[in-house]
Amino acid sequence: MRPVTDFVNRLHAETKLDEALIVKKKDRYFLLNNRLKGLLSGDFFHAGTYLGKTKGGTFFPSFSLLALIAEGKANKVTVDDRTEWLFICGRDVFAKGITKVVGSRRRGECTLVLNRHGECLGFGRMLGDLQAKSKEVAVKNISDVGDFLRRERRHA
Repeated sequence: MRPVTDFVNRLHAETKLDEALIVKKKDRYFLLNNRLKGLLSGDFFHAGTYLGKTKGGTFFPSFSLLALIAEGKANKVTVDDRTEWLFICGRDVFAKGITKVVGSRRRGECTLVLNRHGECLGFGRMLGDLQAKSKEVAVKNISDVGDFLRRERRHA
């Protein structure tokens, strides 16, 4: 459960994840409820809410986990419509596209990227001044909701 809680802490999030309900299956982590945990047998493929996986010692969060984190207190930037589109196409966030900042603004820390409706688009690492209206990259894209579509296009 440590990789999940470590990732949540990197975002300075206050998410109420009950560690007793997080189950690890190989390198994948799932969040269950009490009833489902009681029904779970030793071997399963998928159960509850998929939280993410570890690969090579690195944790890769699911978008379900990112959405859970986004509901509470965490590092977050809200972006305008144009920046939203560019971010889900795999681009980085420039300071001029940020409309709101919540939480830490320290360089090198992770932050969620939200659209104007509060929907989580993914996450990135803060690189520069989030308030400056410059043309410098403020948030480096690490993962976004468009990644799945880009991967599918490469395999088609």
